[in-house]
Amino acid sequence: MSRTRTSLLAALALVAGASGAALTMQPASAAAAAVPCTVDYKVQNQWDTGFTAAVTVTNNAAAKSSWSVKWSYAGNQKITSGWNAKLSQSGTAVTAANESYNGSLATGASVSFGFNGTYSGTNAVPTTFTLDGVTCNVDGGGSGGGGGGTGSRVDNPYAGAKVYVNPEWSAKAAAEPGGSRISNQPTGVWLDRIAAINGVGGGMGLRAHLDEALKQKGSSEEVVQLVIYDLPGRDCAALASNGELGPTEIDKYKTQFIDPIAAILSDPKYASLRIVNTIEIDSLPNLVTNTGSRATATPNCDTMLANGNYVKGVGYALAKLGAIPNVYNYLDAGHHGWLGWDDNFAPAANLFKQAATSEGATVDDVQGFITNTANYSALKENNFTINDTVNGTSVRQSKWVDWNRYVDELSFAQAFRNQLVSVGFNSSIGMLIDTSRNGWGGTARPTGPGARTSVDTYVDGGRYDRRIHIGNWCNQAGAGLGERPQASPAAGIDAYVWMKPPGESDGSSSAIPNDEGKGFDRMCDPTYTGNARNGNNLSGALPNAPLSGHWFSAQFQQLMQNAYPPLP
Repeated sequence: MSRTRTSLLAALALVAGASGAALTMQPASAAAAAVPCTVDYKVQNQWDTGFTAAVTVTNNAAAKSSWSVKWSYAGNQKITSGWNAKLSQSGTAVTAANESYNGSLATGASVSFGFNGTYSGTNAVPTTFTLDGVTCNVDGGGSGGGGGGTGSRVDNPYAGAKVYVNPEWSAKAAAEPGGSRISNQPTGVWLDRIAAINGVGGGMGLRAHLDEALKQKGSSEEVVQLVIYDLPGRDCAALASNGELGPTEIDKYKTQFIDPIAAILSDPKYASLRIVNTIEIDSLPNLVTNTGSRATATPNCDTMLANGNYVKGVGYALAKLGAIPNVYNYLDAGHHGWLGWDDNFAPAANLFKQAATSEGATVDDVQGFITNTANYSALKENNFTINDTVNGTSVRQSKWVDWNRYVDELSFAQAFRNQLVSVGFNSSIGMLIDTSRNGWGGTARPTGPGARTSVDTYVDGGRYDRRIHIGNWCNQAGAGLGERPQASPAAGIDAYVWMKPPGESDGSSSAIPNDEGKGFDRMCDPTYTGNARNGNNLSGALPNAPLSGHWFSAQFQQLMQNAYPPLP
């Protein structure tokens, strides 16, 4: 995500600590001068039992020849090592005093230091800091303190934050045998029709979810994950996820869908939440791959390309929602098995740039992109790489890879991020990867590379992704839960997320009459022998599936059984 002034200071401090230098100086802003000092506390990286934090202190009072910063933790955090300050801890109380080389702190100057620590349970950010006994303001450019609500965006909304657990999904998961092992995991809240804003069938609406998120937040930071998903002519190549709005109903999308969502999200009551929006999955990628003279083209996608309403709708959503200071927009970027080919990769980035600069939007309204939403692409294939050859034949020539440049989602997301920056998106953007159903564990998971008899035996024998074809997307047999949601897991990746709630169907196995605008797609029928988009292969779908978004117990059980990493 973005590298704000304060995070740059922290990063410089980390580098300085390694080289023996110590002090970074920046003039304080005029606004900051009204308070004696400001503190920016950033959790830069966090894992199950530990974390790395960086602290930047700005002195707006008289110049100092020595300094001491103090705070207390609400939990059981323990500092284990540090740099650029003498750190001591007694119980929950921490003191950071200057080193011999960085005691001088002029008016308007900043000093940064960092440390590693351990914790269990939650890692709440301290809410009160003092500099030489005087209480400082917590800089909104950092983690925002426990109360939060300044509305300024942080580098990575997931860093140092809890993520909202949807009580409706959690209850369904907990009711399943063995489901309590994952029922406390955070998942996306899908706003996939106008009625969902106020709640469907007595269920929770958007305000109810945000109110519950405030309760879960407590004194910590809290991310709420929303999926904004109701474009006109939505998902033009897949009938199971067709929406309620016709191809020309762009005005209805703006005024009855996006505007009401924006009105709720901009309520000051919710200003302390970090609201992550996944913007309109699948639709823009369809304009790249399923239009024109391509064998995969559909009339519906040609219509949406011609009328421009995907581009207009996404641009309007980005502009309207991006104007809210505590909202983080992540635009959907398909997955490696969709956009990883040379003739899709660069054109997709260019199309996303077009959408992000339409209808009043700018690239500043895009904080990042998300890949693999509701899909099954393996996060990391460890048994082969794109550069491998077998008997002189490249892995790219295997039937599975089929000339793609990427074999897994992590390598694609990192490379596509670079491509997006090259076409004009901010270098600060971060990527999310949906790992809710891409674990591919269980007894069928290969333990090593395939036989080198041919390039196909090598790839097929070693690949974790066990789908019949990489174009198969509906309720895939053999799939498992992937990496649990976590912040900052790899370079350029803001988080692994479960944006698609495990256990919710991708589409019905047969036609089911409904009032949700959801059609029947043969790709969800296990007997279907395919089309050009999946190489005319069997669909690989599970039988007896309900409508998309409805609870599918058999799939949920399979996802737990085949989880990787395995569930306890």
